[in-house]
Amino acid sequence: MIPRDVVPERLADEAELAGMPNIRVWGDTSGSSLAAFPSMKRTQIGAFGEVRRRPGQQSPEVNVLAISGGGDDGAFGAGLLVGWGDAGTRPDFDLVTGVSAGALIAPFVYLGQSRDAELREIFTKYTRNDIYDPGIVPLLIGSGLVDSSPLENLIANYVDDRFLRDIASERRKGRVLLIGTTNLDAQRPMLWDMGRIAMSGHPQALSLFRKVLLASASIPGVFPPVRIKIQAGGRIFEELHVDGGVTQQVFVPSLSTVASDLDPSTRRLAKRLFIIRNGKISPEWEATGAGVFSISRRSVSTLIKNQGIGDLYRIYAKAQSDGTDFNLAAIPSKFSVRWAESFEHSYMQALYDEGYRSGLQGYRWMKAPPGLAKKPKLPVAPLPETQGLAMSSPD
Repeated sequence: MIPRDVVPERLADEAELAGMPNIRVWGDTSGSSLAAFPSMKRTQIGAFGEVRRRPGQQSPEVNVLAISGGGDDGAFGAGLLVGWGDAGTRPDFDLVTGVSAGALIAPFVYLGQSRDAELREIFTKYTRNDIYDPGIVPLLIGSGLVDSSPLENLIANYVDDRFLRDIASERRKGRVLLIGTTNLDAQRPMLWDMGRIAMSGHPQALSLFRKVLLASASIPGVFPPVRIKIQAGGRIFEELHVDGGVTQQVFVPSLSTVASDLDPSTRRLAKRLFIIRNGKISPEWEATGAGVFSISRRSVSTLIKNQGIGDLYRIYAKAQSDGTDFNLAAIPSKFSVRWAESFEHSYMQALYDEGYRSGLQGYRWMKAPPGLAKKPKLPVAPLPETQGLAMSSPD
């Protein structure tokens, strides 16, 4: 492991990237709402007051999309979104968030249907060797079990200067793209405003954009963490960032806070939230081997699934108290195709096709997380401030 200068704990809150201020916030404080980013203030928000009306609708809407992690299961979300686009009913989302596999989907959806062909390609064309080198990295000198440079190169193939300019153009309209990573030193989630990175004009903006996507998809202990240089106290340090799903499987900033920043005439906008959970939310039977590897793998996957469901409960409760229309999609329990190895082409193609058919035919969005029946006539009491969204916690 190459030595690095670690940010002192006392400077962690003031650390930022030289030449690119205000591009990120902690994802677990009340300040992590969109209002924490300067460009989201009322005088600059613009597009939220000009949201397109759907045919026959009397009032405009704010449409938000949050995409979870899931590794190769991200093929489901990609297929659902492309099918939804081909059906002609997918909105131009005002806010898109993503972590892990969702981080690799989010920028393409944010840019609209013109990028759907690339999104389809990413989740149906490539195999394990295009994502990582399965050769084992010696644990004593490496920081991961595999080499993630193939994924790094794959990201670079799609995210180029033109891609960055397109992201910046959409950000100037007031639309927002947030990607979540996990700061390992701090054990805290970090939200990156990718549009502000693209708009910065900094010579390292493209490199940073790619690094954030790679970090968000870097499974700790498997993929090496991504090193990001920052500045604090007049010195340069390095942070280690990994998979955003380590701290939150899916996240949604407070939409009520966004609304409070708008002009009075637009505060009553209807808010629609769409969450794509790239995984099943129902229990899945699997005979577990007696070996330590099998037990550990099964335990971790069970932990991740239940963490993700917990995130959905918190987001749902907040959506109810905010008056936000909640919509959830997940891999159907009836989907029975299995994979023999990770990122297996036949599995990802089948899962993409499942999602595509659902999106094209009109997906029946769940109106509440599993185990909760939506009861519109019985309002949900607001949660205490310390239990807000999946991304919120006490200051």
